[in-house]
Amino acid sequence: MLSGIHIFCFFATCALVVLGMEVSRLFFRMPVRLIVMLGIAAVGFIAQTLYLGHRAWTSSLPLSTWHDWFLVAAWILVAAYLGLTMSRPTTMVGVFLLPVVIALMLVAAAVPRDVPFARDRALQAWELAHGLLLLAGTVPVSLGFVAGVMYLVQSWRLKHHVSPQAGLKLPSLEWLQAVNRQSLIFSSFFIALGLVAGIVLNTIKAREYGAGLPWTDSVVISSAILLVWLLAATAFEWLYKPAQQGRKVAYLTVASFIFLAFVMAMLVAGGSKHAKGGAGLQPALPSPRSSVAHAAGSKPAPLMTEDRA
Repeated sequence: MLSGIHIFCFFATCALVVLGMEVSRLFFRMPVRLIVMLGIAAVGFIAQTLYLGHRAWTSSLPLSTWHDWFLVAAWILVAAYLGLTMSRPTTMVGVFLLPVVIALMLVAAAVPRDVPFARDRALQAWELAHGLLLLAGTVPVSLGFVAGVMYLVQSWRLKHHVSPQAGLKLPSLEWLQAVNRQSLIFSSFFIALGLVAGIVLNTIKAREYGAGLPWTDSVVISSAILLVWLLAATAFEWLYKPAQQGRKVAYLTVASFIFLAFVMAMLVAGGSKHAKGGAGLQPALPSPRSSVAHAAGSKPAPLMTEDRA
């Protein structure tokens, strides 16, 4: 139901319609256009999510073909488009972003769907994606922590009428608040993608090697809680009144860094099976020789014993 050329026509149609509406913003105004654009893009994003989820569920090597990888890349860009358009509704990022999305979808439709990578190659690809995405999420959390501490220090200095020329010279509160906001958005985005890559990686290990990480592992649970925290903090930043955001968002970014440090400490301390890695994994499948022998109906040769009179 979720496969076939029709689903690609649906994806491409959604992207083309939204792109056309983005271009139309250059020529005339329409009050409800932004809502319609976001609605169509969200419908396409949900359908694409269901399609990728269906392929991940039904494949022994989840999302491990070039077809899947091109679609995942398009899926990430659509998510970025939705986030950027909602946070900056007056900008027209879709004019530049959506053509790339459409190109990726067309390439995904052209390449074979059922030719997966080799097991080792698929494992290495998702391990690389998992590590790089979590690294990309860790950096903005750290930057947000630094900006949050500086914001609190600068706010205290202004509240107590400390001269800007005395002691520390820090950036303005407006600049620091902008850094805090951006750190929440980017850290949430990359850590979410890193956890998705980790889920795919763990599924491959469980299906192919029988050595998947338990979903109840402490690092898995704490990482999921960290993501929920970051998403809630980002939603708070979007919904709260701008005049009252500053100190509260700074506290949130500092708390996010402490939470992240706690997760890293659990990982380094070795209290989780995640720290053991996947070295020495062997496929949980019969060898080709034994499979051929079984298919041919061969029986194991009897043990040679010494003929005693």
